[in-house]
Amino acid sequence: MRANRIPTEEIKREPAAFDDRVTADGRYGRTAEPGRYRLVINRACPWAHRTVITRRLMGLEDTISLAVTDPKQEIIDGDPHWVFTEETGSPGDRDPVLGIHALREAYLARDPEYDGGVSVPGLVDVPSGHLVSNDYDRFALDMATEWGGLTREGAPDLYPEPLRDEIEEIGAGVYRDVNNGVYRSGFAPDQERYDRAVDRLFARLDEMEERLTDRRYLVGDHITMADIRLFVTLVRFDAAYHGHFKCNIRKLIEYPALWAYARDLFQTPGFGDTTQFDHIRVHYYWVHEGINPTRIVARGPDPRQWLTPHGREALGGSPFGGGTAPGPVPAGERVPEPGEYRPVGP
Repeated sequence: MRANRIPTEEIKREPAAFDDRVTADGRYGRTAEPGRYRLVINRACPWAHRTVITRRLMGLEDTISLAVTDPKQEIIDGDPHWVFTEETGSPGDRDPVLGIHALREAYLARDPEYDGGVSVPGLVDVPSGHLVSNDYDRFALDMATEWGGLTREGAPDLYPEPLRDEIEEIGAGVYRDVNNGVYRSGFAPDQERYDRAVDRLFARLDEMEERLTDRRYLVGDHITMADIRLFVTLVRFDAAYHGHFKCNIRKLIEYPALWAYARDLFQTPGFGDTTQFDHIRVHYYWVHEGINPTRIVARGPDPRQWLTPHGREALGGSPFGGGTAPGPVPAGERVPEPGEYRPVGP
């Protein structure tokens, strides 16, 4: 969907255009190697955020380099594209490693005839400049399970084998009704489909509220992929989806358990330190002219509330199970902390 158009039909997610898998043993054709791949993201995008959180928790920052695109996008040949700009740290409006201005250049390097959509995250092979994958879910799972000795000592088990069926069962409902549900609400082409999407969204949030009332994490007693998948939508909820996408039956802060759960995760290394609220606000309110033609960017809510006590420790469990927290955020990847917040426009 073109971000600057008024929607005329219900939003549908296209399957990944490229889905090569990268593993330590190379059994799918591509081998995990330090410095071989570059992860292109946008900090506003929840799908990209999943991969950034996983990369940090697994300690792969020195193995997979990170490239951040501008939250505003750029119209190229009539379509919005993820681009590199000096404002986001790319001299000359080109990524300093890949040498490209727009992510679509990596798509075209892989397939010169490609004419489909371009999405983040995109995993790019540095030597060839070819896009390897834009399958965010599979890539996150592979980083968590298939990168072997390249992950850090003490990395958590984000996808424990005994819990995988439960993780996927919960994940399917969260994806359909929450992760994608906010978009189906925001881009609904008519009242009937908006009502259906928003009702399912809040029914699922109500279900998650009940589930998390007496347990710290969604599955098991430590963070798993289920929590990462839910968090990326929750952290954007009041800042973008509640107002911009008309998901306004309730705010996140009106859910006692969900709001405490989200703060617990936010205050855990890997979550809040990869969240950039100004990129989130600017992207959603600026890019989607079809539903916000004035491009006025909302100033709130104040993200400092994410640092307030949550009390979830009383429920037991620990964030990393038998593992340890990741180290400091690498130089050049630090995002502003909520305490640095200044309520100004884009």
